[in-house]
Amino acid sequence: MSRFLLLQLRPETDASDDEYHAFLDKGGLSDAHVHRIRLDCQDLPDGLSAQDYAGVIVGGGPGCVSDPTETKDPIEARIEAACLSLMPEITQHDIPFMGCCYGIGILAHHLGAEVSKKQFGEAVGPSTCVKTPAGQKDPILAQLPHRFDAFVGHKEAVQHLPHDTAHLLESGPCPFQMIRHGDNVYATQFHPEADAAGFENRIRIYKNKGYFPPETAQDLIDMCHASDVTHPEKLLAAFVDRYA
Repeated sequence: MSRFLLLQLRPETDASDDEYHAFLDKGGLSDAHVHRIRLDCQDLPDGLSAQDYAGVIVGGGPGCVSDPTETKDPIEARIEAACLSLMPEITQHDIPFMGCCYGIGILAHHLGAEVSKKQFGEAVGPSTCVKTPAGQKDPILAQLPHRFDAFVGHKEAVQHLPHDTAHLLESGPCPFQMIRHGDNVYATQFHPEADAAGFENRIRIYKNKGYFPPETAQDLIDMCHASDVTHPEKLLAAFVDRYA
């Protein structure tokens, strides 16, 4: 199996490590099959090319693409610049890409679409995703049902579909839950790697980051454990199987 490049954006080590192991577990990957780069504390190596990998996976993080440059945390600004530096190569050569949560903002922003906090943000918890006609035909969605729940939590969202991009999944609160540019460049607003235990961990870590009132953390944790979120991980497995 060829290696995948995994770019992680979370400055909190506990959250980053938990996300890393979730990607391995849900994608059916081993350490040997992943080149992990934590962009909060590592630079992209000189000369790195996305074409040298089976595909590129971008995890989530607390940063927002739409935040004004002058207000961005320096680490978040550096992470954003690193991710965006790879997008011309990825989209030009249609390199397999799976951007999760933050990744959809990076892809849409690169393609010239508006990413903002105007509308379509979602509270932390499960959201019901539904396949569009294009989604019903997409190969990596073939094993997922027409309608399924996934874990979300985001302040900003894609406001309109980028050019030359297929709309694959939608939800009531957020129309653009999954998109595809070209044949191989995917991005989701939800977290396909997240299960209830993983989301509990993130809720505890990010409870003071403005996603929800801190005093509601335990209620959100209980809601996540009561939810039936089992299908999104099939998306990661299908992506890995298709491009490994």
